[in-house]
Amino acid sequence: MAACRSIARSIPALRAVPRTVSVTARAASSRSLTTTSLASLVSRRATVPSSSLSATRCLHATAQRLVPGTTSAVSTPTEYPTSHQKITNPIDTANFIDNEFVSSQASKWIDLHDPATNNLVTRVPQSTDAELKAAVESAEKAFPAWRATSIMARQQIIFKFTNLIRTHWDRLAASITLEQGKTFADAKGDVLRGLQVAETACGITTQMTGEVLEVAKDMETRSYREPLGVVAAICPFNFPAMIPLWCIPVATVTGNCLVMKPSERDPGAAMILAELAKEAGFPPGVINIIHGTAPTVDFILDAPAIKAISFVGSNRAGEYIYTRGSANGKRVQANLGAKNHAAILPDANKNQALNAITGAAFGAAGQRCMALSTCVMVGETKEWLPEIAERAKALNVNGGFEEGADLGPVISPESKKRIEDLIASAEEEGATILLDGRGFKPENYPNGNFVGPTVITNVTTDMKCYKEEIFGPVLVCLNAETLDDAIDVINANEYGNGAAIFTRSGSTASKFQKECEAGQLGINVPIPVPLPMFSFTGNKKSIAGGGANTFYGKPGLQFYTQQKTVTSLWKSEDAVSTKAHVVMPNHSSYNSFFLITSTDSTAIHPNLTLLQPASGLASYTLGQKTIISEHYAQIVQVPIYIVHDMTLCFILSSLDTLEPTSIGHHDAANNWQASSYDNEKTGKSQSIVPETRNTQISKIIGAPAPI
Repeated sequence: MAACRSIARSIPALRAVPRTVSVTARAASSRSLTTTSLASLVSRRATVPSSSLSATRCLHATAQRLVPGTTSAVSTPTEYPTSHQKITNPIDTANFIDNEFVSSQASKWIDLHDPATNNLVTRVPQSTDAELKAAVESAEKAFPAWRATSIMARQQIIFKFTNLIRTHWDRLAASITLEQGKTFADAKGDVLRGLQVAETACGITTQMTGEVLEVAKDMETRSYREPLGVVAAICPFNFPAMIPLWCIPVATVTGNCLVMKPSERDPGAAMILAELAKEAGFPPGVINIIHGTAPTVDFILDAPAIKAISFVGSNRAGEYIYTRGSANGKRVQANLGAKNHAAILPDANKNQALNAITGAAFGAAGQRCMALSTCVMVGETKEWLPEIAERAKALNVNGGFEEGADLGPVISPESKKRIEDLIASAEEEGATILLDGRGFKPENYPNGNFVGPTVITNVTTDMKCYKEEIFGPVLVCLNAETLDDAIDVINANEYGNGAAIFTRSGSTASKFQKECEAGQLGINVPIPVPLPMFSFTGNKKSIAGGGANTFYGKPGLQFYTQQKTVTSLWKSEDAVSTKAHVVMPNHSSYNSFFLITSTDSTAIHPNLTLLQPASGLASYTLGQKTIISEHYAQIVQVPIYIVHDMTLCFILSSLDTLEPTSIGHHDAANNWQASSYDNEKTGKSQSIVPETRNTQISKIIGAPAPI
């Protein structure tokens, strides 16, 4: 029994949501470390015995395994929580530093509770300054070798990582249900949407190939992407697996090292992912996990070694993170709050629309940034509202492990109170509570943070319940006479994450698509969250920085990498001239010319097949710098076509004693357009001589090179 308890203490537990995110000052437990350096943190790590027992005790503890004589929490891929039963001896959550689970020396701990019961599940540390620094040092140390690891080798590790996620899928989902409160089925969906990003990241090699172009003779420009270095992720409570998986695969496959702070309310899924990352073959330091609240966030924002930060969460936190992180010279991608609308048209497929709205409004207890929390009922569709209420009333609100549960509790008692207060404010401001979920208590969970599905009608845009993000199982409904009115309501809202329309009219849908300002639109689709080959493209107040940095897809790759261009010149012979040129290089001039003539070139000059620049250059600037050699003086009154960028031609002739015959360019229709120029010899404006079509030389084809 003692051995079992010792093993359980040596590894982190899957953690649950706090009843209150309270910070309690307690002395570090006996399992805490006594030194603070990275080396000591790692050297003091707990080790799982290599006995036969260890096969059933994976590195991460979550579930309550009823081992005879003990109630220690240990989980495996096949043994994980299946109920909300109280854990007698909760185990403290550890940091993950340098590929090891490291007990914290924290003096402050955050008590986390199962939201269905408010039973204590774990304590999460406010990681110490030494632990925070150790995590970043570990990532810094790992970066040079990880960056030098071939992308194919990194890709193979991501392949293994995704396979392990599939193997541990139920275990991950169980941790989410225990900690965050989602139903088990919904928690599996949480894992799936993150897994899809990881699987897509396996193919990111095709987007890392770079580009190369021969821009001049013996010269090429190459463009490619490089990793940034150490990057960080600050994750929210509502998607404990999905958001970490938005970051881990894309950040690491591109060659970065990641420091992650999961939500202090439910870090368990992230800890399992850390275990799986180690098993997949990620080297020490590539992924590190630290914990805490505001002090940890501030450390991440201020740490010079961290080059970029990914964040998903509330506007208040996100705007702070974006402002402070950007001021410190970091890249920041931040998805913020939302107030997603659906416009319901009278010609919509009624049952399909009402079913979709009900699921999107109340799924995950409304704690989704893409929850469809607002309906705009156009015209006669307001008569459908009682049917929405009936569908919502039929949903099974229960503990997440209960069979048939449709939605579970909200994250905390504070969230429950805030939601119920907003419902009350709607009633006070004159709205109609068509379905009231306040005070709801499932039979077996009297102490949980439950709010039943709520439908509020006759809402106006000046009401508090409309202006604020409720983040709970509440649907607010407004009325509009026309589609134009509905679009005006949606566009006037300060948020712009997503919007949907339900209609059978293609022209109506097209109008909505063009005029609606939300960044992600659904046409007969209630939650238009793009799959990971695209990107999460919120708009307006729902995303910081105007949407310049978005998650996953091509923009996600670009966020985690820096573009570099290299221009190289490789010539076997040395330059003939010893004169340096100080004018701006443009790679458009010519140091050799191939002339195609209407007559035998030797009739003009015996060595005209290849003319090379000689000394005594005369130059003319006609939109581009063009160098003409005195050697060309032997070509008298013969126009020379110089091809530039395949569209613009300048006609020049040599100037020794005679003036150019014509200067100008061909337009898109191949018509000659004459132009004027300043004669450098006379200092006067040179008049234009129309092009002579029967000139001997028809054009020049040359390889451009810098002057």
